[in-house]
Parts: sequence; structure tokens; C-alpha cells
Amino acid sequence: MHPMLTIAIRAARAAGDIIVREMDRVSDLTIDSKGKNDFVSEVDRNAEDAIIYTIQQSYPDHAFLCEETGQRGESEFVWIIDPLDGTTNFLHEFPHYAVSIALDQAVIFDPVKNELFSASKGKGAQLNNKKIRVSSLHKLEGALLGTGFPFRDGQEIDIFLESFRQLHPKVAGIRRAGSAALDLAYVAAGRLDGFWEFNLKPWDIAAGALLVQEAGGINSELLGGTDYLESGNIIAANPKMMKAMLQHINKAKA
Repeated sequence: MHPMLTIAIRAARAAGDIIVREMDRVSDLTIDSKGKNDFVSEVDRNAEDAIIYTIQQSYPDHAFLCEETGQRGESEFVWIIDPLDGTTNFLHEFPHYAVSIALDQAVIFDPVKNELFSASKGKGAQLNNKKIRVSSLHKLEGALLGTGFPFRDGQEIDIFLESFRQLHPKVAGIRRAGSAALDLAYVAAGRLDGFWEFNLKPWDIAAGALLVQEAGGINSELLGGTDYLESGNIIAANPKMMKAMLQHINKAKA
């Protein structure tokens, strides 16, 4: 295992311990609003601090791009961190959320199910140390897709709804579980045949996208290309499923 992946796993588990300790006292937490339908709790902040502290013990000169505190430091090595992807789920005691950490390594840790998805660039992807692969389904018929609904002001709800209309009649089902990081991990593990969402942030995507890639899948911007970290618009699937999804989603963008 790559030394940086070992540290990322240690950091994710440290954050997961904090999250699990607070699961039963959500009503007592301090919760702030970063914007409409965008919340942050003391658990998010404490988990982020634990991740950064753990990584800095081994890599004091590395920098961080974090959901809660933004850019921290400057370095050729920048860890991209979401300490609690699915905060709204957590605050409603809906048990679907995760810690997400990425560099040239990826860790997504679901502390509720104790599922740890991990990958090193060029070395494949694992779930609890067992190799995972994306789904082999090549057509929309029978597919189970994941997505996320736009929830912030100014997001392109009409385009999203049209993409949903294009895909919904063609597939077996579409799930919106509330954690893009876990959705991408589920694509990597073959639990979802594909995923698409608009207007995400780098910390929502980075670890999951690497997991998908290392599990044999591909990631694309909505019109093709690979600038999804910049645009926040992503599709993830195996190559043939990707082609089928792009054909229908592009109709929504027309």
C-alpha cells in the first residue's frame, strides 16, 4: 500500500470516529448555514481538523483544499478534503454520508456501514481491501443510476430536470441518496451503473472520480472532456454506459 494512502486511511478513520461519536446527539450540535440548504456543523469542522492534523504529522509541507476552510497552504501536493459529505443526511439521522479524501490517492469512508473505499493512481480500487470493478452493463435498459438534485440558488434546475426526463424512461431506476462521494464510490463498486450531477465542488468529486477510474470506469463532463473538477458537472460509468448516458444528457443541454 502506498504510504500516502495509509495516512489517508488513518485520517479518514479519525474523522469517522468523530462522526460516529456525535451520531446520537445531533439535536445538541451547533449548526450554521453557509447558504440556502447548505449547512455546516461542529462535526464537519472537527472532522476536518482531525484529517488535516493526521496528514500533517507525516506531511507537514503539504497543502489542503477543504470544504469548510478552503485553501490552506501552498504545495505541489494538495489534499482535497470533504470531512462529511452528506451533512444534511447526517443532521436528519439519515444514515448515508462519508468522509472523502483525495490526492493521487482516494479514500471514501462510510462510518455507518464501516465501508472503506480506497485507490492509488494506477493501482486499482478496493472496498475493505477487496478489489472492485465498475458494472459491466452496457445499455440503459435495466440500469440503476445515481444522481443529485440541484439545491442551491442559481443552479440549472431546468436542465437537470430535462436530463432526468431523458434518462428516466430508459432505465430501471434512479436514486438520489444525498452524497455524491458515496454515489461515485458505488459506481466504482458496481452498485450503480452510472452517475451524473451538476454544480458539484472539487471535494465532492475528487476521491470518487479516482475510484471510478481505478475500477475501470471513466469520468466525463456533461458534453465530454475531463474538466469536471473545474465545472462541477460529472458523469461516471463504464465506457459504453457513458456513451449511452451522454447521448441522452446532451439532448437536455441542446
